[in-house]
Amino acid sequence: MATYLIGLDVGTSSTKAILIDEAGEVVDTKVPTYDFSTPRPLWAESDPEHWWEATTEALRALAEKAGPENIAGIGLTGQMHGLVMLDGAGKVLRPCIMWNDQRTESQCAAITEQVGLARVLQLTGNPILPGFTAPKIAWVRENEPEVFAQVDKILLPKDYVRYRLTGEFFTDVSDASGMSLLDVANRTWSDEMIAALDIPSSWLPEVTESPVASAKISAEGALATGLVAGTPVIAGGGDQAAQAVGCGIVSEGVVSTTVGTSGVVFAHSDEYRVDPEGRLHAFCHAVPGRWHLMGVMLSAAGSFQWYRNELGKAEMEAEADGGLDAYEALTQLAAEAPPGSEGLLFLPYLSGERTPYPDPSARGSFVGLSLRHGRAHLTRAVLEGVSYGLNDSLSLMRQHGVEPDRVILSGGGARSKFWRQMLADVFAARCELLNATEGAAYGAALLAAVGVGVYDSVESACGKCIRVTDQTEVGPEKEVYADFYPRYQALYPALKEEFAALSTLSDKYAG
Repeated sequence: MATYLIGLDVGTSSTKAILIDEAGEVVDTKVPTYDFSTPRPLWAESDPEHWWEATTEALRALAEKAGPENIAGIGLTGQMHGLVMLDGAGKVLRPCIMWNDQRTESQCAAITEQVGLARVLQLTGNPILPGFTAPKIAWVRENEPEVFAQVDKILLPKDYVRYRLTGEFFTDVSDASGMSLLDVANRTWSDEMIAALDIPSSWLPEVTESPVASAKISAEGALATGLVAGTPVIAGGGDQAAQAVGCGIVSEGVVSTTVGTSGVVFAHSDEYRVDPEGRLHAFCHAVPGRWHLMGVMLSAAGSFQWYRNELGKAEMEAEADGGLDAYEALTQLAAEAPPGSEGLLFLPYLSGERTPYPDPSARGSFVGLSLRHGRAHLTRAVLEGVSYGLNDSLSLMRQHGVEPDRVILSGGGARSKFWRQMLADVFAARCELLNATEGAAYGAALLAAVGVGVYDSVESACGKCIRVTDQTEVGPEKEVYADFYPRYQALYPALKEEFAALSTLSDKYAG
């Protein structure tokens, strides 16, 4: 009888479910989509019922494909930091406040002042940021007291889906690390941070390591999904930790870079390392007893998407008429400009920034424009600016003793051979692609395989299922980028106050 595992990724605008066999080969994938809302500037909310509807649709299809009796376990992952509030009957009290919501700047400042920045970093490994969960709890207390008075449980997005599947309240250490409520060094809830929020510890789910089979499909969950009641549901991980497992980032010396809408640089760490200025995230890894450092860039391939949409209309029209993909056409155009774009730099802060500058007021900028520059230079400058921005995180990791011998690339931007070479040259490190391309959902499936005993460890699962399919060595343009990168680094400090002033004026005259 065949044995299959499912990885389920509760994402921002879709839920991705993949079915793998015991050897780690992907058998099928389902990706139901949904929308989220932005009811006010800086807000981002989602209806958890949409996640559940997408989950049941995807799991029913995979159960039918594999035969429900052949599915040995399900691993969960999903968007981090979201706040789902339930009442005592398990009813959702308000839409989820999502990871990309920026409304809580004042709450972040208040909690930080109360606990002290140094203590916050020591306990949680990170500054308290607007996207994180704890300040969202404080915001609801201050702005929606009628909702706050009814709260009985607080869950992260994937853990709400677990609750609907199993009736149980669990989370894992990697996802909980992004709540500003976990003692990350000791991998348990922080009594001190919970007290600072003045919330009952009973509101929080039990926290476990990621490969633990924490719950089982309930009778209600089986009826909704077509799965067999009693099927193990593994704790899983936050999307970035699960993505790293899916890329084999489970030992020191290997770093991954995801060039998606946002950009993520992720390094495994055998020990708890904290940046004393809070510029890097320090979270528990999905590998038991291990941690990771992570830098997050809010507009990576998203910057290139903006450029295509606004300044690449000719390429988009040509694509619509049956021509070359607009992104590929634009990268060909970028290749016509020399490395360094003849002194033109682009700051990719189109959505503010997180690493190394946690600044929602940061703005995108072209700096160094002259009559010499044309569309080829502008296009190349966008790709170079994103590459420099990702290198900010890698440079900080190197300062903490993480010296990668290779960088694993994933995400839409990594499909471009031209961009892969640029990243290898900017990073001064070999870049690789892998056979595993299903991201966080694949990592969740591997965690499920470990949780039910198909593999005896996360490292073993990755070693047997993941292999390199492409390598890009460092090229001669490394020296050019090494000269321009310090000029890029100098721009944000020089413009920080102007960004804040422009943000104030923008708010003043909005609408």
